[in-house]
Amino acid sequence: MDALDLAKKLQARFGDLLPERTEFRGETTLTVADAEHIAEICAFAKQKLGFDYLVDISSVDNYGEDPRWMIVYELYGIGHRHYLRLKMSVCEEKSELPTVTGVWRTADWHEREIYDMMGVRFRGHPDLRRIIMWEGYPYFPLRKDFPLGGKPTELPDIAFTKTAPIEGGPFVTAPGSKDAIEREPRAKTFEG
Repeated sequence: MDALDLAKKLQARFGDLLPERTEFRGETTLTVADAEHIAEICAFAKQKLGFDYLVDISSVDNYGEDPRWMIVYELYGIGHRHYLRLKMSVCEEKSELPTVTGVWRTADWHEREIYDMMGVRFRGHPDLRRIIMWEGYPYFPLRKDFPLGGKPTELPDIAFTKTAPIEGGPFVTAPGSKDAIEREPRAKTFEG
């Protein structure tokens, strides 16, 4: 049985909750239609289909679009050696999802990182607090609306007290440029 067969079994069990299956370069992705059922889908994938290893949970900010976020679960079965990707879209107003820490304990840190960097909360998480930024930090740094140069702070001795300099930095690009050469940061000169 390969990843496609396992994905079909998952679709047969959950029907309309997994309406779309995509295959690309040997990778199988299922789209989850209702985020409220993600823990149930993951539990079945682990217990009945052998996806016993949660490789990663990642998030994508589609700023300016609705739904704003996409959450992606990368699963692997150690016994059968197949990968499966589950992805789901999350609206900005409903940026709270059920946790999957009851299925895989390793989801704890993945979900904390997504909360810390994107602001997406996980309902039922045993310890949802910041993992990279300090407690009380009011922003979510991986959101696309967070400025590349950072934000000024009034807190002394915490990172920068002024906006971080971006001259010559590797992430200074010109969005909407006509080609890659125009977007390339090292090709630009900055004036102080």
